[in-house]
Amino acid sequence: MRFFLVFLLLATAAVATAASIGESPWWWFAAAPLAACALLGLWDLLQRRHSVLRNYPVLGHARFLLERIRPELQQYFVERNFDGRPFDRDVRSIVYERAKGTDAEQPFGTERDVYEVGYEYLVPSMAPRQAPETPPRVRIGGPDCTRPYDMALLNVSAMSFGSLSANAVLALNGGAAAGGFAHDTGEGGLSEYHLRPGGDLVWELGTGYFGCRTDDGDFDPKEFADKAAHDQVKCVSLKLSQGAKPGIGGVLPGPKVNAEIARVRDVPQGQTVISPPYHRVFTTPRELVRFIARMRELSGGKPAGFKLCVGSRRQFLAVCKAMVEEGTAPDFIIVDGAEGGTGAAPLEFADHVGAPLTEGLLTVHNALVGAGLRDRVRIGASGKIATGSDLVKRMIQGADYGNAARAMMFAVGCIQAQRCHTNTCPTGITTQDSRRARALDVGDKTQRVRRLQEATVASALELMASMGVTDPAQLRPHMLRRRTDLYTEQSYQELYEWLEPGELLADAPASWAADWKSADPDAFAI
Repeated sequence: MRFFLVFLLLATAAVATAASIGESPWWWFAAAPLAACALLGLWDLLQRRHSVLRNYPVLGHARFLLERIRPELQQYFVERNFDGRPFDRDVRSIVYERAKGTDAEQPFGTERDVYEVGYEYLVPSMAPRQAPETPPRVRIGGPDCTRPYDMALLNVSAMSFGSLSANAVLALNGGAAAGGFAHDTGEGGLSEYHLRPGGDLVWELGTGYFGCRTDDGDFDPKEFADKAAHDQVKCVSLKLSQGAKPGIGGVLPGPKVNAEIARVRDVPQGQTVISPPYHRVFTTPRELVRFIARMRELSGGKPAGFKLCVGSRRQFLAVCKAMVEEGTAPDFIIVDGAEGGTGAAPLEFADHVGAPLTEGLLTVHNALVGAGLRDRVRIGASGKIATGSDLVKRMIQGADYGNAARAMMFAVGCIQAQRCHTNTCPTGITTQDSRRARALDVGDKTQRVRRLQEATVASALELMASMGVTDPAQLRPHMLRRRTDLYTEQSYQELYEWLEPGELLADAPASWAADWKSADPDAFAI
């Protein structure tokens, strides 16, 4: 405060001096900044919102400036190559390099502490194999499906138009078309930007039923059937929850609902749109299973499934019981880990709700195996899959294929600025600001998406070949090991319980018996 009073006196004196010798403009150039700072300081003293500025006028603004650029300082000058969050420098670099088609190699050995508790590694074979030239694909479609789809090992995970710019969606779908893999639309509707490039689509519906909803927000079966009949729509998916914010809905403010988004989502232009946390189309596990079967029927026999971030094991077992009793099952289930993050969410939900992908996959895989359903239901994994090793680990844990969202965003230029929800994305990806979005060159980024997927799958196949296998179906839990303390490491076969086919139906093991017994196909019991 004393400093500011002295500064104010000096500024006043400078302005007075400049006025007394007004024929010289140089005095005014020197005095004007001082006067501006003096006025700013007076404002700081009078305002009541920030205590720091009242106690430290003018100088206090440095605190807010440093806070604003803190993420950039952290990312570029503080974090090491291997400990950044959500994605470290090593992972971002390998994604960028693969997307550009340059060498993604590292000299002089690993920087990671291989003796750190929690460190995991894949088990190499003394008799490695030749990696297959053609990547294997995963057949999606159970006995009730008449139009199965062969899914790639890595695909574009769910991100909606509206959350992403038009150019970002065009680049992602163009990459999918060029590389022969699938692109999940997200729950924001089926837009022209998903359809124009010609890539395969997984059309996802959320609680808002965007793109096939009635005027009061309910599911519209006729509109759904009309759009699901499109040749590019290869699968249809119902989103129960997502890893970034399981159990919470969403609000799209009216000012963001422009004419284009209103048309895609079937909502009134300019009006706030609410996506509730719950679905209208089902209230019990049995109704969920029946609705998935109805989606398959309405789509003309295409694969139908659902996505969730796993929570209660008993509730998922109730869904499995409903599948057994109804004699039908989804063709696929996408497990979204709590580490997922393309959807902005309250911190408490992002940090403290939902199972991480490892536990989610193990729960879903074992429940389906134990209920005798695993052979007809394929499992997709989404949640921080960015490298070949990520993909191989998830397939060992129970997945048949993987989906990537943020890695694909890196491929189209994301710099992890973490401003996705502000409409000020510096790379034009997560914004509806046309001036920012035009910076994203669709042609260049299309090829980057294609190259990233191709290189990541090739890396996964090379890793599997080094482990002595040539097909994901040959991967086993003992091929992934984790250090549990300084002196001990264990395989996933030893760390976790793995059920046998039909074991829950015959004689549930003690660790599963209580949940299996209390699971009710007619209620989502707490």
